[in-house]
Amino acid sequence: MSYSEDDFVPISALQHLLFCPRQCALIHNEQSWLENQLTAEGRVLHRNAEKGKSTTRDGIRITRDLPLHSFEWGLIGKADIVEFHPPAGLTKTAARRTLKQRIDQHRETSLAGWTIIPVEYKRGQPKKDDSDRVQLCAQALCLEEMLSITIVQGYLFYGQKQHRHEVAFDPELRCITADTIGRMHQLMESGETPRAEYQPKCNNCSLYDLCLPKTFQMNSARAWLDRQL
Repeated sequence: MSYSEDDFVPISALQHLLFCPRQCALIHNEQSWLENQLTAEGRVLHRNAEKGKSTTRDGIRITRDLPLHSFEWGLIGKADIVEFHPPAGLTKTAARRTLKQRIDQHRETSLAGWTIIPVEYKRGQPKKDDSDRVQLCAQALCLEEMLSITIVQGYLFYGQKQHRHEVAFDPELRCITADTIGRMHQLMESGETPRAEYQPKCNNCSLYDLCLPKTFQMNSARAWLDRQL
């Protein structure tokens, strides 16, 4: 299946969906957003990761804020950092030339033998669910389509721990990611907002005052606002 650009969904939405389908629908179907300290800190961390210039260090090209897309999966977004590790024996000059032709000028220059590693920055610490890993894997799926390569691993960098965690893009994670992408497209196509269901994690959600999970059981925040007005 191939999606049109009008049907693309944000890669970041996959994490929202796995955290809470209702939160995801409020953000992406109803265009509702509130910020709290946690989201503000996360936004600053991403901004700091993205604002630096792309550089080459020891032959490794470090590209920041790289736009991503996939027609096969119907995704669009950006990668905080993508590292391009050249094959052993390739000179730095040849490596720079290959990347310039393949990425900047979109020529069909092969990246066979290169190791491509996406790196996603997160504010807190590793989560118990798969939301961060799925988001990173979705970035890898986009890069694989865009560059005609296979990516075997990436990294999640957590600001609270100041440590990289390796993520293997194994068949299990790819299957979970594919299922999440499918669910995301279904949610966007339906235009519906799931009912509120309170859980302890709701207390840290920036949309708590809009969702009101302990008291508010109507499907749509917009419907509630219309009722009040």
